[in-house]
Amino acid sequence: MLFVPLCFVGCGQKEESLNSYEIQAVYDTENGHGLFCKQKVGYYNRSDNCLKEIDFHLYPNAFREGAKAKVVSSANESKAYPNGKSYGKVEIRGVTITDLVSGYSVGGVDENILIVNLSKDLYPDEFVEIEMEYYVTLPNINHRFGYGANTINFGNFYPIACVYENGKGFVQDLYHSNGDPFYSESANYKVEITYPSNMTLASTGDIKNESKDEKLGKTTVITANNVRDFAFVLSDKFSVKSQSVDGIMVNYFYYSDSDPDASLLVAVKAMKTFNNLFGKYPYASINVAEANFVHGGMEYPNLVLISDDIASHQDYEYVIVHELAHQWWYGVVGNNEYINGWQDEGLTEYSTALFYEHNKEYGLELESIMKNINKNYKLFVDVYTSVNGQLDTSMNRRLDEYSTEPEYVNCTYTKGAIMFDTLRQTVGDNKFYKALKTYYKTFMYKTPTAVEFIDCMSRATGYRLDAFFESWLNGSAAIL
Repeated sequence: MLFVPLCFVGCGQKEESLNSYEIQAVYDTENGHGLFCKQKVGYYNRSDNCLKEIDFHLYPNAFREGAKAKVVSSANESKAYPNGKSYGKVEIRGVTITDLVSGYSVGGVDENILIVNLSKDLYPDEFVEIEMEYYVTLPNINHRFGYGANTINFGNFYPIACVYENGKGFVQDLYHSNGDPFYSESANYKVEITYPSNMTLASTGDIKNESKDEKLGKTTVITANNVRDFAFVLSDKFSVKSQSVDGIMVNYFYYSDSDPDASLLVAVKAMKTFNNLFGKYPYASINVAEANFVHGGMEYPNLVLISDDIASHQDYEYVIVHELAHQWWYGVVGNNEYINGWQDEGLTEYSTALFYEHNKEYGLELESIMKNINKNYKLFVDVYTSVNGQLDTSMNRRLDEYSTEPEYVNCTYTKGAIMFDTLRQTVGDNKFYKALKTYYKTFMYKTPTAVEFIDCMSRATGYRLDAFFESWLNGSAAIL
């Protein structure tokens, strides 16, 4: 995800062991902005432990009335809710009882976890199939999950399996207004969406079939393999422009963009640039969608949302580049965004700067971008220190450990970009780019930890980088 303005004024998992999601979603035209859903999950126990239950995140419940979680900061509430406070949720209407599934409950600290109880232990490498039905209510909010004046955004709308970590169990971190409070593993998806015929759909994955019915509307069948999430956007205002690059179809969905050709062009150039710098994008298409969104942009596999509320077209293009860089850092190579936001956001922000370094026709030099980033970070430090007397600049914190959104942004995006630029200057261009390509190739479709990231970078460059990263992450590195 990108908050704006920021700095302007080998081998994957074996596919047969991936979890799978089959979702049938029908848009509720009578009650408005809701979904009737049936979902089948094929879950593999890839842990070292026997499981007595399977836990799923219920992210929409963070948007319900009375939720403990805040979905936007207080400073952004009026922008997010232009028509006043609105609420959404997911209502689990049933989980099918089978020989392996004995029942379910909704729990967690904020009704944020679906707990599916198993009739008998699920041993390592064993498989269980879980079927469920639920109804999703969207709030009227300019967010990744919600509807605005122009788009209906279905991000994180369905129950998704919590990551199971050996020795820790299922990771159940609560939704938070800071950053992207998500942590998920790659899976295979088949999604069937039925929606009004006057609407256009942009989504994760590839469309396999489309049909129309006078009463039901359109039905689109989508498949997406080896992706760590699934999202889609609907609008009755979308126009679409498309162009192919390196065998990838780039689709741009827009409604108010003053220069859609320029937006499509920067997306095409970004995909080509990052293919060359980091490694080939492994999917057939990428969809860029203008949307009602409180922040600058938001990334999902094969789909990025770009806010229609960005002040200038130069900033709009910058956000497109940033969100497309996320296809490499978060999309293909994942991480736990809740505890290591810098691992994708810092690297993505610096990757954005690299795009402009390699596309000089945009008139943004790397040196000037980094100078501006450094200036912004120092201003943040000065202001916060003068107000609070001290400032924690560590980057290895959980989302809920940052006291404010600006603190989170400056410690993950801004300081993260400075850290990666310093690393590049330290090891040199050849080793820096070799390390990024090695990291990408090694951890495609995986979710490496910070330790695995640092070890990979150390091995690829030939330098022991533990002390380098430790000084940056714990806040002791001096930025002059």
